[in-house]
Amino acid sequence: MNGIEIFEKYAQEYDEWFDMNRFTYESEVQALKKFIPKNSKGLEVGVGTGRFAVPLGIKIGVEPAKAMANIARKRGIEVYNAKAEKLPFNDSSFDFVLIVVTICFVQDPIETLREAKRVLRPGGRIVIGIIDKESFLGKLYEANKEENKFYRKAKFYSAKEVLEWLKKLKFEHIKTCQTIFKNPQEITVIEPVKDGYGTGCFIVISAQVKNEKS
Repeated sequence: MNGIEIFEKYAQEYDEWFDMNRFTYESEVQALKKFIPKNSKGLEVGVGTGRFAVPLGIKIGVEPAKAMANIARKRGIEVYNAKAEKLPFNDSSFDFVLIVVTICFVQDPIETLREAKRVLRPGGRIVIGIIDKESFLGKLYEANKEENKFYRKAKFYSAKEVLEWLKKLKFEHIKTCQTIFKNPQEITVIEPVKDGYGTGCFIVISAQVKNEKS
């Protein structure tokens, strides 16, 4: 069973995770909000069931797993059935592109970032959320990935790796923040959001496409 088939079959179970781990989820949303531009047209690549798009005000998403997309549509998201490496949009279509954990499941992360850059307007922003492979939680997920149906097909990356990719693709004004400083099972309140990376498990990276005017 490949990655997409897992999300097709267990879409409801995946979606319920966010209710069972509410404070972890809300902590991640708060970290992402730090870099989401207000009053802007956004796209979420790998929109899943819409759990991030809805609170972040994103109306358009891409999702290859139809069962996941159907849940997102019920939440009011316009979902396109497509893969991250080949987005069905014209150049310079969006003010920002959000990619949360999806980078771990795509076949080609560099092409995914290149496609995101293509559909961004000059000065547009990419916002990426990942579980840092070098964090204690990233190491725990990696060590136990065969026991987790969702992470079995995942390839985890470090914040350093993603930052290097963005630099190679000539993104500018790169910023990071972090949250989740303990095991999600131990979290009983919303975790703080701190600048940088290296101590938190959930890292948010923001970078901009060069503005032609600058």
